[in-house]
Amino acid sequence: MRKLAIAALLALAAGTPAAGPAAAQQTELYVLTPGVVFNAGLEDLAKEYTKETGIKVTVKADGMGRIVNDIKTGTPIADVVALPVAFMDGMEAEGSIVPDTRARLGRVYVGLAVPKGKPHPDISTPEKLADALKGGTVLYSNPATGSMEARIINDMLHRYPVFQGVKSKISLKGEGGEALVRGEGDMALQLICEVLNHPEIELVGIVPEELGAYIDTTLAVSSRSTHQEAAKAFVDYLMKPEHVALWENKGLQRMK
Repeated sequence: MRKLAIAALLALAAGTPAAGPAAAQQTELYVLTPGVVFNAGLEDLAKEYTKETGIKVTVKADGMGRIVNDIKTGTPIADVVALPVAFMDGMEAEGSIVPDTRARLGRVYVGLAVPKGKPHPDISTPEKLADALKGGTVLYSNPATGSMEARIINDMLHRYPVFQGVKSKISLKGEGGEALVRGEGDMALQLICEVLNHPEIELVGIVPEELGAYIDTTLAVSSRSTHQEAAKAFVDYLMKPEHVALWENKGLQRMK
């Protein structure tokens, strides 16, 4: 028994990570994210992080408004949060995140999807996109649900005169891409990270950048987290250069 006690003290003095696995098993991180980041690779990287470190990472995808409320008062307490830039700015102003842990993750564009095997029209300019959209019924998510993506698409279609005459249809069950899979229209406007989840449809391309149809996302550690050091380590892991390809293959363009 005395030998064991001495060995333990020597291990501590030497900084030996012998107790690492046990400590890792006791640490569990809880992450709140909107679907735009969840679908763009966060879930995959969380699983890899658990395999590499032994630290369990639970990721919950939810709507922006609910995430904002849960950061402040929700249980379990969030350790890491992903949000669009404007929402994260608000959280920082209220003291709900640790400011120096913010990381600029990346941008997800809205893209045009068509059923698999259908022709891919040229959508490289707003005028060409409008011509393509006028060639059939365009599906997109319901803005009434509070979806940021749906609001962006709805605003684009109604703000720019070039889109007058486009026949659009709001999906009342799920996202625009899901409605396209069900055959409810001819094409869909959808965040590209969500288009890529449906093998039955294909991504034509992103809408022209000048239309502003994209979401910029950020990561941060919650100020309520009781595992802030471990949470920051997870954020750093997500931001590693070697993970850029995974994010981009999932539809998120990393910010430089």
